[in-house]
Amino acid sequence: MNLTADLDDLKEEIKAHAIDCGLDFFDVVYEVLTHDQMNQIAAMGGFPTRYPHWRFGMEYEKLSKSYTYGLSKIYEMVINNDPCYAYLMQSNPVGDQKLVMAHVYAHSDFFKNNCYFAHTSRKAIDEMANHGARIRNYAERLGHETVETFLDCCLSIENMIDIHSTYIRRQEEAKAQSQLTEEDDDTLKVERIRSKDYMDRFVNPKEFLEAKRRELEEDRKKKKRIPEEPTRDLLQFLIAYAPLERWQRDILTIVREEAYYFAPQGMTKIMNEGWATYWHSRMMTEKLATDQEIIDYADHHSGTVHMPPGGFNPYKIGLELFRDIEDRWNKGKFGKEYDEADNLGQREKWDRGLGQGRQKIFEVRRVYNDVSFIDEFMTPDFIDKHKFYQYARDPHTGQLRIVSRDPVRIKQTMLYQLTNMGRPFIYVVDGNYKNAGELYLAHKHNGPDIEIKFALETLKNVHKIWQRPVHLQARIDDDMILFSFNGDQSRQQTIHDDLPKPAHQVG
Repeated sequence: MNLTADLDDLKEEIKAHAIDCGLDFFDVVYEVLTHDQMNQIAAMGGFPTRYPHWRFGMEYEKLSKSYTYGLSKIYEMVINNDPCYAYLMQSNPVGDQKLVMAHVYAHSDFFKNNCYFAHTSRKAIDEMANHGARIRNYAERLGHETVETFLDCCLSIENMIDIHSTYIRRQEEAKAQSQLTEEDDDTLKVERIRSKDYMDRFVNPKEFLEAKRRELEEDRKKKKRIPEEPTRDLLQFLIAYAPLERWQRDILTIVREEAYYFAPQGMTKIMNEGWATYWHSRMMTEKLATDQEIIDYADHHSGTVHMPPGGFNPYKIGLELFRDIEDRWNKGKFGKEYDEADNLGQREKWDRGLGQGRQKIFEVRRVYNDVSFIDEFMTPDFIDKHKFYQYARDPHTGQLRIVSRDPVRIKQTMLYQLTNMGRPFIYVVDGNYKNAGELYLAHKHNGPDIEIKFALETLKNVHKIWQRPVHLQARIDDDMILFSFNGDQSRQQTIHDDLPKPAHQVG
């Protein structure tokens, strides 16, 4: 449904206010939907032309029942695309539509300018439609059950990607001039440093040549390993090495591409929602809300940012952090001199009148993700001011009680929950384990634990793709356990010296 004349005028007014605020966004195309249409599109991640799958139906049922029973309501959805697509709920009153439009322009600004979205497709609407058409074609040609069963396996591991791989070069670039030459007898020949004959034994001593030969031998061995180095991108590894049919490889590629498209949204949830809430709050209170609308706005806004003790609300945390950063940089509450001020009253009254707050929050919006955002700006003063303490229920009374006010521990716990979007770090370390083509995965314990039940089910799905035995190394309590699945049965055993070693080790 197209915008009414009143909503179209409202859109232009809010767009002008957003530009005045300094926001830089894609063109926004609004669609007005009924609550049922909104639930359908939300169930598919905002893309109505995605491939068909039963999990979208389950999500639709959950959203529909939640709306029917008054437990939740979707006010808007916005898609990272150029132009940016946003969906408005038809039943929203005018005050809510103002809030939503202001919120959408800030989201679009974040999508366009945050560096973690720089590598995402800006034609996602078209690409998702193309993915849907390809998978529907496979289903018509090969059978819906066959395609859906394989798609289930792919979706069960869709998050096993390297979310930072698009921003960091993981492997060294190839050397411009190789030092390795191979003779017909497959022996290694070290390239000697040029010198006069009488200087050769000094310029190329025996120890130097032997060391270079050992280095080249090791390089050759690494090149024979699959993978050459441990990799977190299991999907890419399976695409490259699993014995898949062409249609299977294409579906796995589709799942991987979409996983990388959605990954930055998981990496910047707190910042993105905090940024949008910050700007809709400013525009509504300073420019948009009428006297009749301000009470309803305040009620909805308080519900949006409400965070009970022990809770985690990305809207609240992100909003308060952006406000705190702006205030600190306006007053100069940063740097060595401020950090070393040990008088509490002095810190509270500190105001150098720098006025750099607005500039700073735009810089933060551009270059940070949630982990670096919290690590850098969630100060002990901020934690204490907002009472972001750790809570637990008293086993005797059932009441919530503070168990820690330690800002280091509180921030560390939050960072653990956010690192890798709260998922375990799983590496592919050997694609030819025991020299039998078996797949060896390893969990690197630097955050979330492995849940055994889900790990075993995931191994079964990886086996369906790899088609040979698969293994997962994980630390459970104080023991290093190897979980295995060979197609018929699961097995777990404590790792000891007698077991064959994988090509690489992951701590």
